[in-house]
Amino acid sequence: MPAERLLPSTEAEDLLKLTREIARDELAPVAAEHEEQARFPREQFRLLGRSGLLGLPYPEKWGGAALSYEVYLQVLEEIAAAWMSVGVGLSVHTMSCYALAEYGTDEQRARWLPDMLGGDLLGAYALSESHAGSDAAALSTKARRDGDDYVVNGTKAWITHGGEADFYTTMVRTSDDGSRGISALLVDAATPGLGFGAPEKKMGLTGSTTTQVLFDGARVGTDRLLGAEGQGFKIALTALNSGRLGIAACAVGLAQAALDEAVAYAKQRAQFGRAVIEFQGIEFLLADMAAAVESSRATYLEAARRRDRGLPFVRQASIAKLVATDAAMRVTTDAVQVLGGAGYTRDFPVERYLREAKVPQIFEGTNQIQRMVIARQLRDA
Repeated sequence: MPAERLLPSTEAEDLLKLTREIARDELAPVAAEHEEQARFPREQFRLLGRSGLLGLPYPEKWGGAALSYEVYLQVLEEIAAAWMSVGVGLSVHTMSCYALAEYGTDEQRARWLPDMLGGDLLGAYALSESHAGSDAAALSTKARRDGDDYVVNGTKAWITHGGEADFYTTMVRTSDDGSRGISALLVDAATPGLGFGAPEKKMGLTGSTTTQVLFDGARVGTDRLLGAEGQGFKIALTALNSGRLGIAACAVGLAQAALDEAVAYAKQRAQFGRAVIEFQGIEFLLADMAAAVESSRATYLEAARRRDRGLPFVRQASIAKLVATDAAMRVTTDAVQVLGGAGYTRDFPVERYLREAKVPQIFEGTNQIQRMVIARQLRDA
């Protein structure tokens, strides 16, 4: 059942109600089939766009809804609870718009941002490379200036929406000056010289296409440089700070879905003449699951409120991502345990939830990296 919310306005309550209706009627009924067939949910993203859900935290001037992160993340949680691939995709799209929204010129924003926020265009975020995952500053995809273009060569790895997105917010190396030699380009999917590898064969989130993104002499106009040359690494890290909150919210949604399924099953499954939810072993397991879900939700909401108030939130974002994704792994594992043998079959969704819970501990910075960020923030305070 949906968690009770304390929302800041009637408008936010109405938005969350709309989101739940879409999640219940349009997402949840088709999620299992799409995941089983590894079918990308493009129509569902178009629906979110038509419903005004693809640009929630961005200014109305550029086609967004100017909502707080506190509200946006709760919308994201509801979507992820119905279909994790779509929730993660919305979070990635929101992060992909960040560089243009925060660092682009007014001319660049007016040209591209309304379609990105209005749902006509779907985004991808191209930072990682096979040798530059946690060490993002080691990226080697190069962009050489040639007149009014950058000529881009290199390979990005593990890119969500690879081959499906309409634009790629791409971090490239424009000089050899370490992290200060990285720049951000807004690359159109139709750019000649841009190609894609075969979709990765993943254990979960199979409806969300993940590929390499290949640049072979791709020419990208200098008018698509976001911010200044050499500013890309800063742009990437600031985008990730907010993106980690998105992944935390998705993880909570996934854990809530697993908890709801476990509770429903435990109420109707009888052993020794009574429902298994009446046995202390199951009661305590469900209680711990509920505690993990609600404490994780409180953690991401507090980080979001700090962001909304303009306070530092880097440490809190890393804590939220760490706590929520570790909790989702435990809760989905325990959901399978509550269902017993049935939980290990595809007749129930908890086995899919368990497979989907692993990767949030890895992307947007592994949880080991989050611990490093938290410790450094404490050291430097």
